[in-house]
Amino acid sequence: MDFFGTIMAPFKWLVSIIMIGFHDGLSTIGMPAANGWTWTLSIIGLVLVIRAALIPVFVKQIKAQRGMQLLQPDLKKLQDKYKGKTDQLSRQAMAQEQMAMYKKHGTNPFSACLPMLIQMPFFFALFQVLSGISQAKDQGNGIGAMSHEQVVEFDASSIFGAPLSASLLHGGGGGNQTAVWILSIVMILAMTASQFITQKQIMAKNMSEEAMASPFMRQQKMMLYILPIVFGVGGINFPIGVLIYWTTTNLWTMGQQFFVIRRMPTPGSPAAKALAERRAAKGLPALSILTGKKDAAAEAEAEAAAAIAEAKGQRVQPQRKNRKKK
Repeated sequence: MDFFGTIMAPFKWLVSIIMIGFHDGLSTIGMPAANGWTWTLSIIGLVLVIRAALIPVFVKQIKAQRGMQLLQPDLKKLQDKYKGKTDQLSRQAMAQEQMAMYKKHGTNPFSACLPMLIQMPFFFALFQVLSGISQAKDQGNGIGAMSHEQVVEFDASSIFGAPLSASLLHGGGGGNQTAVWILSIVMILAMTASQFITQKQIMAKNMSEEAMASPFMRQQKMMLYILPIVFGVGGINFPIGVLIYWTTTNLWTMGQQFFVIRRMPTPGSPAAKALAERRAAKGLPALSILTGKKDAAAEAEAEAAAAIAEAKGQRVQPQRKNRKKK
């Protein structure tokens, strides 16, 4: 086994164990064990488990992004301080001050990549499991935690006449090639479209004016169109089962981003202004840009203002004086 295979072996076992767990559970409640839809739901279950496990990482990512937003003025001052200084010592000093700033505020620009980096080994593991199904069947072997019988069962399973282990480029034995082509193209389009829509809504609604005007934004706009093309071209090699996995995880990401944009938007973005207007219309206090929860200072100020208004509007009852008896 090569070095990459050694690293991926635990992930292949974990991916296949989760799939088998969902498959056995679905079979227990009455779904046919050899049916392609049973295995399809097992792949979707794998996505749900992985993405649910990544929720704490995603929350940390959001907080890190909020921290980076707060650091933008200080980072701009640091860049202006070393503007025009290209010598090695100046660049090193700027890098050290920048890292110290990140450490002080508990954030860094790489936090946004964490969910993707953590998820990629599972994606590659699933790709290796599904693309190796046919070979394992022919050699009489299992793959990952899947036994040889389960490998044979998976290889024979299909949806709409297309085997889950088949791909657009390589096809699949025993299946309808036209169905493989049609289903693969539909899944590739769904995969790339969901990814494009997710990135587009972030750029349109959840980026501040400063971020939109930065030189980095031009690169982001290029990536908006380049990444879907890359995944679309690469999708011709993906087995249908992998396309199902990637489309499902993209849909999860799209829904997750919709929730974040509506409830925890980036400070200064159109979504943040819309949220502030909605809460102001309801008489609710502002939310903390770091946590998305009620800001303590704003809430206390709102309560004090409400108490003052109530006191002013309350009628003072006259006190009855005790009269002396004659």
